[in-house]
Formats: sequence, C-alpha cells, structure tokens
Amino acid sequence: MLSQHQIKRITALKVKKFREEAGLFIAEGQKLVLDLSGSNYRVKEVYASAGWIVDNLSMLQEKEISAFETLPREMERISGLTTPGPVLAIVEIPNARMHECTNAQMHPLTTLPHHHITTLTLALDDIRDPGNLGTILRIADWFGISDVICSESTVDLYNPKVVQATMGSITRVNVIYANLAKTLEQLQGRCPVYGAFLDGEDLYGQPLETSCVLVIGNESRGISKELEQYITRRIFIPSYGSNQAGKAESLNASVATAVICAEFRRQQST
Repeated sequence: MLSQHQIKRITALKVKKFREEAGLFIAEGQKLVLDLSGSNYRVKEVYASAGWIVDNLSMLQEKEISAFETLPREMERISGLTTPGPVLAIVEIPNARMHECTNAQMHPLTTLPHHHITTLTLALDDIRDPGNLGTILRIADWFGISDVICSESTVDLYNPKVVQATMGSITRVNVIYANLAKTLEQLQGRCPVYGAFLDGEDLYGQPLETSCVLVIGNESRGISKELEQYITRRIFIPSYGSNQAGKAESLNASVATAVICAEFRRQQST
C-alpha cells in the first residue's frame, strides 16, 4: 500500500515547478515505461500492479529500479489518465535535456551536433498544447528527424501529457530549448529556414532543401513577427476543399508538421 507521502510526491510531479525542483518526471503505460527503461533515461521507481512487477522482474533487477506494488484504487489517485494503465514510472530529467539558452553569452546551438544544421531540423515557435508537442515529437521520430529546437515559451517537454503523447519518441528525439530568434539569426546565410504562411509558395510546386530548418508556429497565431524576419522560404500547404465558404481555415500545428515533413522526405527519396 502506498503512503500518503508517496502519493503526494508523485502527484506533485504533474506541476512544472515541482518537476524542476525534484529533477523528475512521470511516465505512464507499459510501452512508454519499457521504452524509457531501455534508453539513456534513468527510471528510478515504478508503481505497478503485482502482475506487471512479476512479468518484468528481471528488467527491474537489471536496471536497479525500485518497484512498488500499487492497487487499482491507488493507481487512480496518482495517475493522470482517465483509464490508468498497469504501471507508472518516476524518471530522472537528464541535465543535458534541461538545457535552456537564457544566458546571452551561451551559444544557442551548443547541444546540436557539430553546431550547425546538416539535415531537416524542426524549430517550434511557442507551441502551447501538450498534445501537439508530443505528437510533433512522434512525427519527428517517424520521419527520422533527430533534433527539435523549442522556443523558451513552448510547453515543457516533461509535462505528463507531452510525455504520454510522444508514445516513446521522447527517447529517440533530441529536444533543445533555446532563444529561437538568436538561433535563427545565427543561422542566417548558412541554411534555408522554411515557414508556413497563407501567402507562401505551394509546398508541392518547388524543390525543398535537404539541410534546413522548418519553423512551426503557434497553434492560433502562427509564426511570430519576431521570427518571421528570419524565414527565407515561405511555403503554403494548398487546400483541396471544393466548398470555399465551409472548409477549414487552417490545419492543426501537428497535422501541418506531418504534411510538410512528408513532402520533404518524399522529395529526398526520389
């Protein structure tokens, strides 16, 4: 049986302030927990059903993960899911992934390989919805994009809803928080910077570069005026709806990301 202290400690990690203080985050679900335990992340504790602990005992012993048998009613208290799964893990936040370039003297791309762009890289401008961020990381993983740069105002990577939405892709995509304006200013003249706009060129009617940055804007406001000046290639996803009056005004940020990334990869494979 879990103590009140354990329950309070776990539920506190749903709040960013307490995650940062403890250096820990929550992950739920069998696939996600197993992905994390097999990655460079360090899973410290699992709270799980007796059956799950028995089935994964060798892994828990090998990874030196503390396991606490948790009853269904206790899992409901600590879980953030409508229907809790059989396991919840407490995972360390790696220091490298907490890197935030708020110091003006700090190189904005310190954690990117070779400090320059060699392939398709995503830059997320003020993405606020946890589900969108998690889905975008899953999309990046699907299309083989290893680096995603987030603005400092983008939702926290270790928000439980973000972690859940990645479906394990959090273990395979390098996420960096940085001052995007300074980062893109530094990249001027070194690689194309793409951004989606209503007045952009048809995505499907132009050649797309292999080594570039693709900026994805805020869900409601799009790409900010501050970053717009650094966009060198304005692109547009054409609509094929026949009813101009009734069709959608725009695409969800994660959906737009998937459409654009698919075209980048299609062109690179032909």
